[in-house]
Amino acid sequence: MHKAVAVIPCYNHPQTIGTMVAAVRTHGLEVVVVDDGSDAACANVLDELAALHGAGMVLLRLDHNQGKGGAMMAGLRHALSLGYTHALQIDADGQHEAADIPHFLAASASHPDAVVCGVPIYDESVPKARLYGRYATHVWVWINTLSLDIADSMCGFRVYPLEPVVKLFDQARLGRRMDFDSELLVRLHWRGVRIVNLPTRVRYPADGVSHFQLVRDNVLISGMHARMLAGMLLRLPLLLWRKVTS
Repeated sequence: MHKAVAVIPCYNHPQTIGTMVAAVRTHGLEVVVVDDGSDAACANVLDELAALHGAGMVLLRLDHNQGKGGAMMAGLRHALSLGYTHALQIDADGQHEAADIPHFLAASASHPDAVVCGVPIYDESVPKARLYGRYATHVWVWINTLSLDIADSMCGFRVYPLEPVVKLFDQARLGRRMDFDSELLVRLHWRGVRIVNLPTRVRYPADGVSHFQLVRDNVLISGMHARMLAGMLLRLPLLLWRKVTS
Protein backbone atom coordinates (compact mmCIF):
# COMPACT_ATOMS: atom_id res chain seq x y z
CA MET A 1 0.00 0.00 0.00
CA HIS A 2 1.23 3.49 -0.86
CA LYS A 3 -0.47 6.18 1.21
CA ALA A 4 1.27 9.56 0.99
CA VAL A 5 0.97 12.84 2.84
CA ALA A 6 2.87 16.11 2.41
CA VAL A 7 5.01 17.45 5.26
CA ILE A 8 5.90 21.15 5.14
CA PRO A 9 8.20 22.66 7.79
CA CYS A 10 7.37 26.32 8.36
CA TYR A 11 9.31 28.97 10.26
CA ASN A 12 8.10 32.51 9.63
CA HIS A 13 6.89 32.16 6.03
CA PRO A 14 3.48 33.85 6.33
CA GLN A 15 3.56 35.22 2.76
CA THR A 16 4.15 31.89 1.01
CA ILE A 17 2.86 29.07 3.20
CA GLY A 18 -0.77 29.52 2.14
CA THR A 19 0.14 29.25 -1.54
CA MET A 20 2.21 26.13 -0.91
CA VAL A 21 -0.52 24.40 1.09
CA ALA A 22 -3.08 25.22 -1.60
CA ALA A 23 -0.76 23.96 -4.33
CA VAL A 24 -0.19 20.65 -2.54
CA ARG A 25 -3.90 20.21 -1.82
CA THR A 26 -4.60 20.72 -5.55
CA HIS A 27 -2.89 17.39 -6.15
CA GLY A 28 -5.12 15.59 -3.65
CA LEU A 29 -2.61 15.29 -0.82
CA GLU A 30 -3.37 15.94 2.79
CA VAL A 31 -0.79 18.15 4.49
CA VAL A 32 1.04 18.17 7.80
CA VAL A 33 2.40 21.67 8.42
CA VAL A 34 4.99 21.83 11.19
CA ASP A 35 5.05 25.23 12.89
CA ASP A 36 8.69 25.38 13.97
CA GLY A 37 8.27 28.06 16.64
CA SER A 38 7.09 30.81 14.27
CA ASP A 39 6.30 34.31 15.52
CA ALA A 40 2.74 35.41 16.30
CA ALA A 41 2.04 36.79 12.82
CA CYS A 42 2.94 33.54 11.07
CA ALA A 43 1.25 31.45 13.77
CA ASN A 44 -1.99 33.33 13.13
CA VAL A 45 -1.71 32.64 9.40
CA LEU A 46 -1.23 28.94 10.13
CA ASP A 47 -4.28 28.88 12.39
CA GLU A 48 -6.34 30.44 9.61
CA LEU A 49 -5.05 27.90 7.09
CA ALA A 50 -5.90 25.01 9.41
CA ALA A 51 -9.43 26.33 9.76
CA LEU A 52 -9.72 26.86 6.00
CA HIS A 53 -8.52 23.40 4.96
CA GLY A 54 -10.17 21.45 7.77
CA ALA A 55 -9.35 17.75 7.69
CA GLY A 56 -7.05 18.34 4.72
CA MET A 57 -4.41 20.00 6.90
CA VAL A 58 -2.90 18.96 10.21
CA LEU A 59 -1.09 21.71 12.11
CA LEU A 60 1.70 20.34 14.31
CA ARG A 61 3.04 23.10 16.54
CA LEU A 62 6.49 22.90 18.20
CA ASP A 63 7.07 24.82 21.42
CA HIS A 64 10.29 26.41 20.17
CA ASN A 65 12.34 26.61 17.00
CA GLN A 66 14.17 23.32 16.44
CA GLY A 67 15.56 23.94 12.96
CA LYS A 68 14.52 22.40 9.67
CA GLY A 69 15.78 18.97 10.64
CA GLY A 70 14.02 19.01 13.98
CA ALA A 71 10.78 20.12 12.35
CA MET A 72 11.01 17.43 9.67
CA MET A 73 11.72 14.70 12.19
CA ALA A 74 8.66 15.73 14.20
CA GLY A 75 6.52 15.93 11.06
CA LEU A 76 7.65 12.58 9.66
CA ARG A 77 7.09 10.82 12.97
CA HIS A 78 3.61 12.33 13.16
CA ALA A 79 2.83 11.28 9.58
CA LEU A 80 3.74 7.68 10.37
CA SER A 81 1.61 7.76 13.53
CA LEU A 82 -1.35 8.86 11.39
CA GLY A 83 -1.04 5.73 9.24
CA TYR A 84 0.75 7.14 6.18
CA THR A 85 3.41 5.04 4.46
CA HIS A 86 5.18 7.84 2.59
CA ALA A 87 5.73 11.57 3.02
CA LEU A 88 6.45 14.22 0.43
CA GLN A 89 8.74 16.92 1.82
CA ILE A 90 8.44 20.35 0.23
CA ASP A 91 9.65 23.72 1.52
CA ALA A 92 7.35 26.53 2.62
CA ASP A 93 9.18 29.33 0.81
CA GLY A 94 7.88 28.69 -2.71
CA GLN A 95 11.18 27.59 -4.26
CA HIS A 96 9.92 24.23 -5.44
CA GLU A 97 7.74 23.46 -8.44
CA ALA A 98 4.55 22.07 -6.96
CA ALA A 99 3.41 21.04 -10.45
CA ASP A 100 6.01 18.26 -10.25
CA ILE A 101 4.30 16.63 -7.25
CA PRO A 102 2.50 14.01 -9.42
CA HIS A 103 5.86 12.96 -10.93
CA PHE A 104 7.37 12.52 -7.46
CA LEU A 105 4.39 10.52 -6.24
CA ALA A 106 4.39 8.32 -9.34
CA ALA A 107 8.10 7.59 -8.95
CA SER A 108 7.56 6.76 -5.28
CA ALA A 109 4.64 4.44 -6.09
CA SER A 110 6.84 2.65 -8.65
CA HIS A 111 9.74 2.39 -6.16
CA PRO A 112 8.04 2.32 -2.74
CA ASP A 113 11.20 1.30 -0.85
CA ALA A 114 13.25 4.18 -2.28
CA VAL A 115 13.69 7.85 -1.48
CA VAL A 116 12.69 9.97 -4.47
CA CYS A 117 15.03 12.94 -4.33
CA GLY A 118 14.75 16.16 -6.30
CA VAL A 119 17.69 17.26 -8.44
CA PRO A 120 17.43 21.04 -8.96
CA ILE A 121 17.28 22.66 -12.36
CA TYR A 122 18.06 26.29 -11.53
CA ASP A 123 17.12 29.44 -13.39
CA GLU A 124 19.02 32.73 -13.26
CA SER A 125 17.55 33.59 -9.84
CA VAL A 126 19.85 31.22 -7.94
CA PRO A 127 22.53 33.02 -5.86
CA LYS A 128 25.87 32.03 -7.33
CA ALA A 129 27.50 31.57 -3.92
CA ARG A 130 24.80 29.07 -2.93
CA LEU A 131 25.07 27.29 -6.29
CA TYR A 132 28.83 26.84 -6.19
CA GLY A 133 28.85 26.03 -2.49
CA ARG A 134 26.61 23.01 -3.11
CA TYR A 135 29.33 21.30 -5.12
CA ALA A 136 31.52 20.88 -2.02
CA THR A 137 28.66 19.02 -0.36
CA HIS A 138 28.07 16.93 -3.50
CA VAL A 139 31.70 15.79 -3.52
CA TRP A 140 31.70 14.90 0.18
CA VAL A 141 28.44 12.96 -0.20
CA TRP A 142 29.90 11.00 -3.11
CA ILE A 143 33.00 10.23 -1.01
CA ASN A 144 30.99 9.25 2.05
CA THR A 145 28.76 6.89 0.08
CA LEU A 146 31.50 5.65 -2.29
CA SER A 147 29.03 6.27 -5.10
CA LEU A 148 27.35 8.83 -7.33
CA ASP A 149 23.92 7.50 -6.38
CA ILE A 150 22.86 10.76 -4.70
CA ALA A 151 22.87 13.44 -7.38
CA ASP A 152 21.91 16.26 -4.99
CA SER A 153 21.57 15.83 -1.24
CA MET A 154 20.45 19.37 -0.38
CA CYS A 155 17.20 19.72 -2.29
CA GLY A 156 14.27 19.85 0.11
CA PHE A 157 11.81 18.34 -2.38
CA ARG A 158 11.63 14.55 -1.97
CA VAL A 159 9.46 11.59 -0.99
CA TYR A 160 10.41 9.31 1.90
CA PRO A 161 9.30 5.79 2.79
CA LEU A 162 8.40 6.48 6.40
CA GLU A 163 9.22 3.22 8.19
CA PRO A 164 12.98 3.11 7.44
CA VAL A 165 13.30 6.86 7.97
CA VAL A 166 11.66 6.90 11.40
CA LYS A 167 13.59 3.77 12.36
CA LEU A 168 16.78 5.68 11.56
CA PHE A 169 15.63 8.57 13.78
CA ASP A 170 15.25 6.07 16.64
CA GLN A 171 18.72 4.62 16.16
CA ALA A 172 20.97 7.55 15.20
CA ARG A 173 21.43 11.17 16.21
CA LEU A 174 21.01 13.44 13.17
CA GLY A 175 21.65 17.13 12.68
CA ARG A 176 18.58 19.26 13.29
CA ARG A 177 19.27 22.25 11.07
CA MET A 178 20.53 22.70 7.51
CA ASP A 179 22.77 19.66 7.89
CA PHE A 180 19.73 17.38 8.13
CA ASP A 181 18.85 16.80 4.46
CA SER A 182 22.32 15.59 3.41
CA GLU A 183 23.02 13.52 6.51
CA LEU A 184 19.69 11.72 6.27
CA LEU A 185 20.32 10.63 2.68
CA VAL A 186 23.86 9.45 3.41
CA ARG A 187 22.74 7.41 6.41
CA LEU A 188 19.83 5.89 4.47
CA HIS A 189 22.21 5.01 1.64
CA TRP A 190 24.51 3.27 4.12
CA ARG A 191 21.51 1.18 5.18
CA GLY A 192 20.85 0.10 1.61
CA VAL A 193 17.88 2.37 0.88
CA ARG A 194 17.77 3.14 -2.83
CA ILE A 195 17.83 6.74 -4.08
CA VAL A 196 15.79 7.69 -7.16
CA ASN A 197 16.88 11.07 -8.58
CA LEU A 198 14.24 13.23 -10.25
CA PRO A 199 15.00 16.57 -11.96
CA THR A 200 12.82 19.49 -10.85
CA ARG A 201 12.90 23.24 -11.38
CA VAL A 202 13.92 25.42 -8.44
CA ARG A 203 13.65 29.19 -8.26
CA TYR A 204 14.72 31.77 -5.71
CA PRO A 205 12.02 34.47 -5.46
CA ALA A 206 13.44 37.99 -5.32
CA ASP A 207 11.49 38.69 -2.12
CA GLY A 208 12.01 35.23 -0.66
CA VAL A 209 12.93 34.65 2.98
CA SER A 210 15.90 32.38 3.67
CA HIS A 211 16.83 31.14 7.14
CA PHE A 212 20.24 29.87 6.03
CA GLN A 213 22.83 31.42 8.34
CA LEU A 214 26.12 31.53 6.47
CA VAL A 215 28.57 30.98 9.34
CA ARG A 216 26.52 28.78 11.67
CA ASP A 217 25.07 26.51 9.00
CA ASN A 218 28.35 26.11 7.11
CA VAL A 219 30.03 25.10 10.38
CA LEU A 220 27.24 22.57 11.03
CA ILE A 221 27.46 21.20 7.48
CA SER A 222 31.27 20.90 7.73
CA GLY A 223 30.94 19.04 11.03
CA MET A 224 28.35 16.75 9.47
CA HIS A 225 30.69 15.89 6.59
CA ALA A 226 33.45 15.07 9.09
CA ARG A 227 31.13 12.76 11.04
CA MET A 228 30.01 11.11 7.82
CA LEU A 229 33.61 10.56 6.73
CA ALA A 230 34.37 8.84 10.04
CA GLY A 231 31.22 6.76 9.63
CA MET A 232 32.16 5.83 6.08
CA LEU A 233 35.61 4.65 7.17
CA LEU A 234 34.04 2.44 9.83
CA ARG A 235 31.70 0.98 7.20
CA LEU A 236 34.32 0.81 4.45
CA PRO A 237 34.51 -3.01 4.17
CA LEU A 238 30.72 -3.29 3.96
CA LEU A 239 30.42 -0.47 1.42
CA LEU A 240 33.19 -1.95 -0.75
CA TRP A 241 31.61 -5.42 -0.56
CA ARG A 242 28.27 -3.94 -1.58
CA LYS A 243 29.87 -2.27 -4.63
CA VAL A 244 31.60 -5.47 -5.68
CA THR A 245 28.52 -7.67 -5.31
CA SER A 246 26.24 -5.20 -7.07
